[in-house]
Amino acid sequence: MADKSTVEPENTAARVALWRALHVQSDAQPHVLEDEVGLKLLAPEGDWKSRPDMSPFTKPFRASILGRARFIEDLVEERAGRGVGQYVILGAGLDTFAQRRPELASRLVVFEVDQPAPQAWKRQRLVELGFGIPDSLRLVPVDFEAGDAWWERLAAAGFDRARPSVVVSTGVSMYLTKDAIMATLRDVAALAPGSTFVMSFLLPFELLDPEIRPGMQRAADGARASGTPFISFFTPAEMLDMARGAGFRNVEHVSSAALADRYFAGRTDGLRPPNNSEELLVATT
Repeated sequence: MADKSTVEPENTAARVALWRALHVQSDAQPHVLEDEVGLKLLAPEGDWKSRPDMSPFTKPFRASILGRARFIEDLVEERAGRGVGQYVILGAGLDTFAQRRPELASRLVVFEVDQPAPQAWKRQRLVELGFGIPDSLRLVPVDFEAGDAWWERLAAAGFDRARPSVVVSTGVSMYLTKDAIMATLRDVAALAPGSTFVMSFLLPFELLDPEIRPGMQRAADGARASGTPFISFFTPAEMLDMARGAGFRNVEHVSSAALADRYFAGRTDGLRPPNNSEELLVATT
């Protein structure tokens, strides 16, 4: 087994993977997303469901993670049906699309971009568990802190800028400067016509629904304590203006309320993402 004492996935990536598994094991059907692969990769010791970040307090945030993941996978499937053949996941963490959706993944080339050490751990665990690394999956290590040019790493892994792609970045923008976000928007806007970029962004705290502000404040405090503070927040109008300024042809704001209506309507277990929290930008070239 991979040596957990020397390298592990980042805490945020592990939490997301466990939230997805907790949904399958503890929430009522129908499930928004079926994913226990991340749990298998982590193989946590003890009763992982009793962790503080698995408590009922975090239920709305779990729902938000599920809603955005389901939306992205539905979009990837729809775009693949139009002939889009490349799917890039920035900050992939413990994403398990290629393992859970092999039929769809085999119609694409999936590029997972992440920090070298956690990605090496993940590669080893995929091999140990028998998933392997199929030809359609390219693990692209990029040392962002050292200033690696991720576009160059992608190209070296076989990415073709002249072919339409779906590029996704979720749970990342709050850690980046506005200039860094704008640079990424410009890079993706220059891709082949028919490409799509999906990025999550956090609303300013004063716009968050009151009931989730304590949880968001805890998350922000934890991020600051770990040396990765939240530094960027945007209103939907600001985010759309940035995307237009970067050169995208069409831009759309997909709200957390819209995701709640699409994927959580009629549930009786109270699982629902909060309104006005982490929102999505969908921009096309």
